[in-house]
Amino acid sequence: MQLPKVANVTDVGCRDGFQMEKEFIPTEEKINIVNRLSKLGFKRIQITSFVNPKAVPQMKDAAEVVSKINREPGVTYSALTPNLKGANNAIDANVDELDVFMSVSESHNKANVRMQVSDSVNAISDIIALAKEHNKPVWVNLATSFGCPFEGEVSSKNVLNLADKFVSLGASGVVLADTTGMANPVQVYELVSECMKNVSADKICLHFHNTRNMGMANILAGLQAGVNNFEAALGGLGGCPFAPGASGNVSTEDVVHMLEEMGIDTGIDINGLLETARYLEKIIGRPLPGQVMKAGQRCDLHPMPGS
Repeated sequence: MQLPKVANVTDVGCRDGFQMEKEFIPTEEKINIVNRLSKLGFKRIQITSFVNPKAVPQMKDAAEVVSKINREPGVTYSALTPNLKGANNAIDANVDELDVFMSVSESHNKANVRMQVSDSVNAISDIIALAKEHNKPVWVNLATSFGCPFEGEVSSKNVLNLADKFVSLGASGVVLADTTGMANPVQVYELVSECMKNVSADKICLHFHNTRNMGMANILAGLQAGVNNFEAALGGLGGCPFAPGASGNVSTEDVVHMLEEMGIDTGIDINGLLETARYLEKIIGRPLPGQVMKAGQRCDLHPMPGS
């Protein structure tokens, strides 16, 4: 089996994970988690979202988080920006990179950002143009790339057309997002393979949820297709607040553990990552879905019964 020798894992827990929490997480704890992650070998961390705080109150401290984290050399700190106003606010706060998003399906896009797909395309095009003026890279997240909870199957042609368009406009890349965990490994392999005909592998990132327990298998399918960029959330926290039944993201520490056990270098300190996941669990105040922080790493040894 031919697989990449290196993989890039971006943690999005401080945005995609935290946004689902009803109880406000203290700003100092958000900063603490980012600072912990920054020392573990990540090349990219999505740390917040410049969304309307009335829509997502958890993100009302976005500018403060960005201004108070300890920035480590070699780490890119990104933030989600849902519209031009959010993009301007993120640029003013001096984030390193902008993440913008839209849904491929009309119904989910309407539920999520209250816009038609065509309007979102125009809005994102404006954000890419703005980002160029400020020398800020932009990644475009294409939600519901593998299925929509309202419409069912999503046209792969629409996904591919959008990916091609945004890369041609100057986006650094596109994130094919399985927003509610509808993807299966064969579907992932086929869609990624088609996408790579026009978009290079380094400009494709995959974002999976484990709603139906296929997240890790889907990552393997993405690797087999030739992609080595993935997003995951610490502890498996998160989901989608506008998608019925969407459970958490694939767990960052589980993904890193799997990749390293497969001989794929992530450059991430798995022991420190597990420690940070357990710390996050204390902050959230309930058990989180991550498995390796409970079971331990594959070759962690245990005493014989009765010894």
